[in-house]
Amino acid sequence: MNRDETGRFIALILRHRPETIGIALDEHGWADTEELVAGIARFRPFDMSMLEEIVRTDAKQRYSFNDDKTRIRANQGHSIPVDAELRKAVPPDILYHGTALKYAAAIAEQGLLPKARLYVHLSGDTDTARAVGKRHGKPVVYQIDSRRMHEDGFDFCCSVNGVWLTRTVPPGYLRRLPDEPYQP
Repeated sequence: MNRDETGRFIALILRHRPETIGIALDEHGWADTEELVAGIARFRPFDMSMLEEIVRTDAKQRYSFNDDKTRIRANQGHSIPVDAELRKAVPPDILYHGTALKYAAAIAEQGLLPKARLYVHLSGDTDTARAVGKRHGKPVVYQIDSRRMHEDGFDFCCSVNGVWLTRTVPPGYLRRLPDEPYQP
């Protein structure tokens, strides 16, 4: 298994299914680093230096260590109930969300919902949103009037890796941006 596959496996463990390798997360989503390494090593060659390399080089900065690297957690994206200790923050006036065209009709009707996750993930730029949408097919990018949402009482948090999070985005705060030519 290469580094990218191992990184995705770590995301599965720390965001959704820690029991896959027989570990538990605390109420804030932290896992014991030694237990994580030992659990993964039962399935494939893995050690602490490999974990440190994955965390250090992850382009999306999905993971954080505590100060002495005895604990690790996913920064966001959980489907299991954890309090990732996200602090409320005032969002920029505009945020973006990328998804696939196949979801556009449902979004027009229901807005953005977290589905299996705890939060809707938003980005500060269209390029990131488009890249996220591309993972699922022909991308569609929505502009979110986050300033108005915040003024209307919706809470926002910003993860340590710059991903903006909110519980839902009703349709009235969304504007679909014009589609660009699709290049898979």
